[in-house]
Order: sequence, then structure tokens, then C-alpha cells
Amino acid sequence: MKKTIGILGGMGPLATADLFQKIVRMTDAACDNDHIRIYIDNNAQIPDRTAAILSGGPDPVPAMLDSVNKLSSIGADVLIMPCNTAHYFLPRLRESSTVPFISMLEETALACKKIHGAAPVGLLGTSGTIRSGIYKKALEAQQVPCVEPTEEEQAVLMQLIYAVKAGESQLDRQAFLDVLAAMKARGATYFILGCTELPILADLFQLQESCIDPTTELARAAITYCGYQVKSC
Repeated sequence: MKKTIGILGGMGPLATADLFQKIVRMTDAACDNDHIRIYIDNNAQIPDRTAAILSGGPDPVPAMLDSVNKLSSIGADVLIMPCNTAHYFLPRLRESSTVPFISMLEETALACKKIHGAAPVGLLGTSGTIRSGIYKKALEAQQVPCVEPTEEEQAVLMQLIYAVKAGESQLDRQAFLDVLAAMKARGATYFILGCTELPILADLFQLQESCIDPTTELARAAITYCGYQVKSC
């Protein structure tokens, strides 16, 4: 029996739309009826995850659980979150949910190992994601070494991430490329776009670097979990 997907969205809205689009585009479907039933709660009122992790901001879990309960009540068979930083709170969500979650971080680490083996990866993400160590833990479980941004490089990434969230059009492409070049000089051989705004940024900048897109890996895992086929490239 085919399963349905619940997307715990709004973190942020563009990232939620990006995940939905990728699931639709990646599903092997000949007509509308061949696609997966998807429920989306685009709850943009969920408090900022990075602020909660790093500076004692409001706890986002109550609002996230509200979305979990709504998605569960309307029939979602599996839950996914298009927000890397939000996965810091995933253990608490799993404790309170009767519906299983697919972890974006775990799927990304598996993809790194499968595609690149033990080659060092450059980890890009929010300050909350980087400093919490959640990605590093997932990568270590797959024995994948990672290179993290310096404080100065992280400041550049955060400025770009929040500019995408704000819908700004004037984005500093060269500053982004300089961060990648510096991380490559320290050993990174490819990159994880470990914030769901970063794949959007990479598309806007027409990035040529080898990258793993966690949103794509999450979409792939969700399609397979629900009993559908991923479209061949």
C-alpha cells in the first residue's frame, strides 16, 4: 500500500516549496494520479532554530509539535522537515510522535559515503547547525571527515542565508565563492549544502562545485519510503 508524506514546513517557506517541487519532479510518474499524496503545514511562526540553540531564543518544539499533530491527524504516514537546523530538535519530536520521521542529516551522510567514500566534505550551514555538531555526528557515523567554516566564513554564510529567507535579490556571489575556495584550501573536496536556503542560493549563483543537496536526498528517501520510484536521471 502506498504511503503519504507530511511536510513540517515554514522553516522557511521557500525551502518548503523547494522540497515539495523536488519530490514532484523526482517521482517517476506518468500522470497526475501517479504522484504521492502530500500534506504540507507551512508554519512560518515556528521560532528561529539557530536563536534557540545558540542564544536562548524561544523553544521551537511546541510549535513544531503542533505541526506534527496536525499532519498526523490528517493521515500523514511519514514526516519530513526541510530545515537542517531543526533536526537538532528531532529526538524530542520523535519522542512525542506516533508517525515516523526521516532524518535529512542521516540521509545526507549516507549519500556522502556512497558517492564520495572517505573524501573530506566541506560543511555549509547555519551557525546553529555547525556549532551544535548535529551534522558532524551524522558524518562521523559514516566515517566521513568534514571541514567546517571559520567564524568569519560563517558570518558570510549567515548573511547570505538570511538574505535568501528575506527574498533579497542583491546577493554577493563572490563572497560565497571565496568561502568555498578557502574551505577547499583546508581540504574540502566537495560540499554539503546544509541549510535549505543554500541549494536555492547555489542555483541562483549557478554553482559549479560538486555538492550534496540534503533537500534532494530527503526527497529521494521520502519517495522510496512511500513505495514510489525515483525518476532515473
